[in-house]
Amino acid sequence: MSDSVNERPRTLAPRTLALRARAARLPRWSALPACAVLGALAGAGYGALQTPQYTATSYVVAVPQEKGDPATALGFAQAYGRVATQLAVLGDAQVAAGMSATELQDKVKVATSPDAPMIAVSATTDKPESAAITANAVARSLSTSANHSKDSTRIKLIPFSRALPPNDPASLSTGVTTLVGGCAGGLLGGLALLVRPRARTEAVAGPSVPGPASALVRSAP
Repeated sequence: MSDSVNERPRTLAPRTLALRARAARLPRWSALPACAVLGALAGAGYGALQTPQYTATSYVVAVPQEKGDPATALGFAQAYGRVATQLAVLGDAQVAAGMSATELQDKVKVATSPDAPMIAVSATTDKPESAAITANAVARSLSTSANHSKDSTRIKLIPFSRALPPNDPASLSTGVTTLVGGCAGGLLGGLALLVRPRARTEAVAGPSVPGPASALVRSAP
């Protein structure tokens, strides 16, 4: 005989049956605090295991030269901000920052202001000193690249404020990640309660009343 014939249906262990019975007796709203606790634990774990990230920012300003116009300086500041992370600009910053151009593009963000001819170069790394060095290197490389054509543009980029090593990390703390995880878990638990199908209550059927018996009428022969 084959093994499939000799196999017997597996029965659940009494402990498993008891756990299922207890879970079935829990109220429907118990999923909400359970999901909140699980989310808080996940957020706390993420906050404890993540590597702190530090952000340093360096500023350069576009200054109009002779026969230059402040409005033109504002326009060139916007243009230089768009090309600050291009490979041609980051070439001089690779040695000072100790990173490749691809790494610099991942770690450096550039922002400009619509009202002032200023460019903010921010670098985010896992060490405060490295973040400041990287931000200053990219800002210096951007100024050098832009000033090559200052005779034709009548605009010069000059340093406005150097980046300093930050004291506090820019990444979220463990307390914040725990709070966010708890809120997210509670939200998911509430959504699960909303979409969970409710148990159908079936009406208990009462004793059936027999209908009137129909007499079978046979015609006489």
